[in-house]
Amino acid sequence: MTVMQSAAATSRPDTTRTGTCSSGPRRHPRPDGQDHYTISEVVAHTGLTAHTLRWYERIGLMSHIDRSHTGQRRYRNRDLDWLDFVGKLRLTGMPVADMVRYAELVREGDGTYRARRELLEATRRDVLTRIAELQDTLSVLDLKISFYEGAER
Repeated sequence: MTVMQSAAATSRPDTTRTGTCSSGPRRHPRPDGQDHYTISEVVAHTGLTAHTLRWYERIGLMSHIDRSHTGQRRYRNRDLDWLDFVGKLRLTGMPVADMVRYAELVREGDGTYRARRELLEATRRDVLTRIAELQDTLSVLDLKISFYEGAER
């Protein structure tokens, strides 16, 4: 299994849970058996804008996107898997520069596993810190809500 496949496997939405945070607007499901998508189809699937997709390609966050004989971008399932993973990285608050660095490391090959892991571990630590801060904030809100509930009685 490649890193892209493992990233894709961990980035697929969990359809069994409801009420959890999502990475954006409801996405259109991919058609079965299809592996070529126009930019407008990717926009519909991901909720990203065409401008954002072109920007991702320009800054190196996306690998080279194949083109049709007329020059139209042709995204593949692996590109959509990558965009799902990038969406998860965005939700972590990872800086774009770090996401681009991660993409560069992926393109460099298997010899970069350690650097990729370290980058993801640093992001994980940041996420855990943010979660702790949000838990603390939630506790304060709960106290205030309890106070007002009691005051209304």
